[in-house]
Amino acid sequence: MEKFSADRIYTVSGKIIENGVVITDESGKILSVEESSKHDMGMVRRFEGAIIPGFVNTHCHLELSHMKGMVDTGTGLIDFITAVISKRDVDSSIIEKAIAEGDKKMYDEGIVAVGDISNTTDTFGTKRKSRIKYHTFVEMFDLFQIDNTPSDFDKYKAVFEDLRPKEGDKKTIVPHAPYSVSRSLFEMIGNHNPDKGVTISIHNQETAPEDRLFLLNDGRFKEWYQSFGLETSHIPHTMKPSIYYAMDNLNPNNRTLFVHNTLTQAEEIKAAREWSKNVYWATCPNANLYIENRLPDYRNFINMDARMTIGTDSLTSNWQLSILEEMKTIHQYQSYIPFETILRWATLNGAEALGYEDELGSIEKGKKPGLLLLENFKGQLSPQTTVKRIEIV
Repeated sequence: MEKFSADRIYTVSGKIIENGVVITDESGKILSVEESSKHDMGMVRRFEGAIIPGFVNTHCHLELSHMKGMVDTGTGLIDFITAVISKRDVDSSIIEKAIAEGDKKMYDEGIVAVGDISNTTDTFGTKRKSRIKYHTFVEMFDLFQIDNTPSDFDKYKAVFEDLRPKEGDKKTIVPHAPYSVSRSLFEMIGNHNPDKGVTISIHNQETAPEDRLFLLNDGRFKEWYQSFGLETSHIPHTMKPSIYYAMDNLNPNNRTLFVHNTLTQAEEIKAAREWSKNVYWATCPNANLYIENRLPDYRNFINMDARMTIGTDSLTSNWQLSILEEMKTIHQYQSYIPFETILRWATLNGAEALGYEDELGSIEKGKKPGLLLLENFKGQLSPQTTVKRIEIV
């Protein structure tokens, strides 16, 4: 049995306990959370700061870790994608080393679970050895080239089948984004996945040209496809923002994790809630600033009581893989959001979105969430706030 105490215990699922005591077994499973008055504090490991559960990173591209600093900031999504395509391929040993380092950095930053996008098998070796739980989203796209859709599906299905998750890990086949997936491919993905009980991740409304493509059937995305000599006649002209095309082709019985949502408006959040009770929204603030120089209007999500989560995206589009730094960015730019709200986004909501809520996300009896210590913390985040793991000894 281990006992830990700090100035505050943020259970996330329950109340904040001042000078509380967290009791765990030798594996880290929570046995109890109690008031300090019940304990001989000489037998308790006491810390200054706040004890919180481990972070959940709901959106990452670990396989792009070798591209840190290789793509310019502030170019917008389309130019960003073009740069990634042109610079992605390097020696496999460099890729493998960067992936292993990225995994370690996330562990050191207190991340206990990751929703990770994979287009290749590059990360699979690291994931099998990692101390982090991974929900791998094997991502598919066909760029509306419907003659190629079956072969595109088979190509990524082979990646999916090559992944042998370690105990506790998960894997799902998912669509990349509305602007890159035909109705035919959506259907094939849907037929492959269970009817309910899994999480489907999809990039959503990250840049203005995405909505314009579906609203007006023109703009930079269409021009981008044409610049590669790709057929554009199969792109749906829905006359609605892109999220509606996604909802028309996704299964509302599964959990849906919409990612980025930089331009998502209140009426679209409302429509998603009416479409499914299983919707989650991942925000990646530093990536949004890196690529588009803008953030979502979080008031739209808070006012609709939307279930927000936090992701880091990749080192191609970020300066680090740290959920704490994402939380600091949200606080810096939209400081009206209480710390407790941001913490729930970073922990319990993320655990629910990835299907890990029975074990992770909150400090409560029976869970094994990993315990973190926020230092230089007095109830609100500051640039000096740091995080470290509380190790069981």
